[in-house]
Amino acid sequence: MQKLIFQILMICPILLFSQSDFEIGKKLFVQGNYASAKPILENVIKETPNHLTALEYLGDIEGNNKSWDKAMEYYGKLIALKPTEANYHYKYGGCLGMKAKESSKFKALGMIDDVKGCFEKAIQLNPNHIEARWALIELYLQLPGIVGGSEKKAQRYANELAKISPVDFYLAKGRIAEYFNRYKEAERNYKLAIEIGGSKTTYQKLANLYKHKMNQPEKAKLLLETYKEKTNP
Repeated sequence: MQKLIFQILMICPILLFSQSDFEIGKKLFVQGNYASAKPILENVIKETPNHLTALEYLGDIEGNNKSWDKAMEYYGKLIALKPTEANYHYKYGGCLGMKAKESSKFKALGMIDDVKGCFEKAIQLNPNHIEARWALIELYLQLPGIVGGSEKKAQRYANELAKISPVDFYLAKGRIAEYFNRYKEAERNYKLAIEIGGSKTTYQKLANLYKHKMNQPEKAKLLLETYKEKTNP
């Protein structure tokens, strides 16, 4: 009995240390102090190689540092450990897309299908995944038509947002219209997004349209002032 108690007492400090190590790393990560969080979280996965949250945080840190290959290593491991988690596929696809963007055109062409596949997989696993649809909208807008770019395909994913998030639906419709220089149409959609959501993002999208595309900086300024008055009465 005494031997058993002794063993338990020996194990407890180890477990407590491991837990506090992760909590410290998590706190630093949430605060945005990635440089300090990284070595602590790396130590966590040395002790617990399959710690999902620590792996995801490290992937996010490497992504923030634009170290796409390192980020994909972490997200790839997460996919292997838990292939049913939509966000892991989405984040892997995001890093792969950014790597393609920074690669030669020839090399990027070979990555496009994999990037699409990651986002589509995220939607398959989570039919309400908003960010994956936004990623596909941007992908189809920016790809040349000869390699699959298509307003029609972008509109398809925007329309899917209508039932999931009406605010994102109108923001996406506005984004597509703005991309193709249909500024009045973009303005109408951004205004509808403001009516429904009223968030800083919705106001900022319309303000940016006024300032950078419609040459109406004063209108942009007044709009942002209206937002400040509503949020800080």
